[in-house]
Amino acid sequence: MTDFHAIIPAGGAGTRLWPLSRQSAPKFLTDLTGAGRTLLQATIHRLSPVAKSCLVVTGSAHAVAVGEQVPQADVMVEPSARGTMGAIGLAAAVLQQRYGDVVVGSFAADHLIRDEDAFHRAVRSALEAAENGYVVTIGITPDEPSTAYGYIRAAAAMGESAQSVLAFVEKPDVETATRYLASGEYFWNAGMFIAKASVLLQALEHFHPEMARPIDELAKAWDTPERTAAIERYWEDLPAAVIDRAIAEPLAAEGGVAVVPAEMGWSDVGDYSSLAAVIAPAELSHGVVPGGEPQRTFISDSPGALVYAGSKPIVVAGVPGAVVVEAADVIFVTQQSAAQEVKRIVDGLDDAGLGYLH
Repeated sequence: MTDFHAIIPAGGAGTRLWPLSRQSAPKFLTDLTGAGRTLLQATIHRLSPVAKSCLVVTGSAHAVAVGEQVPQADVMVEPSARGTMGAIGLAAAVLQQRYGDVVVGSFAADHLIRDEDAFHRAVRSALEAAENGYVVTIGITPDEPSTAYGYIRAAAAMGESAQSVLAFVEKPDVETATRYLASGEYFWNAGMFIAKASVLLQALEHFHPEMARPIDELAKAWDTPERTAAIERYWEDLPAAVIDRAIAEPLAAEGGVAVVPAEMGWSDVGDYSSLAAVIAPAELSHGVVPGGEPQRTFISDSPGALVYAGSKPIVVAGVPGAVVVEAADVIFVTQQSAAQEVKRIVDGLDDAGLGYLH
């Protein structure tokens, strides 16, 4: 089997799922669906059959919780946030120092995948393409014209499973997304990237040498007593960047990116609408999402109501698609149709003097 090591960036507050997800307790540390494990634990469990090791990259605020939740994984504490390119680039460079020119892959800590067998097949196909020198992404076959995701435009087939990538495109409007779906040439971008460490880091050197060189020097010092001094010297001035724009987009234009299409029940669980979509309808009909406290709820004429009960009974009447969350310090009420508005409201808490709710 290919010597494959997984990188799991674990950051962000997931504010579209506030107050279930907060800066102090982000969604990757939370069991949102009552599965008996957090999203991070589910990610590590899903990767274990295909990855020789898992390296979680997180901030100092969550390092202890991450270590407690997934003691089988290595934990890298990111000195400060520099975007996904900094986190993944440093992790890849450190893994290269430790194990040589292995294949590495980055996977979000807070996504859900229902069909793990399909995921494993896609990863194994991606490993084959990565061994041939490509940066490989796993593209999700769309089942609706979603405007919530970026898209990957694919071209000619490369072997049995992979296709070459023509371009990465931003989140489209409904009309454009409908055309994408009808063409069969586009896949949702789930942010999964797999490549040899050398290929990934050479691409970074090619497009952003101002990032590649400090990351290389820091990686050399990471497992030595010189780490703290190297962080001060090389990390603090590192530009912030995301891997899609820093590497994937320009490399695709040069023919260096491949995509493995997959149908695997993927969701980024990015807001209350997508959260409701991954909860079984039978559970929604009872109004209580698994993981909520065992309080009584009364749901009337409110199909699809999503309720996280807290310390008291909750009654919902005549509000289709309702979302009700009772936390220890706040009660939050919205509708799934307003899912994209949650972040704006949360961003305004500081202005209202309610920043402590973060």
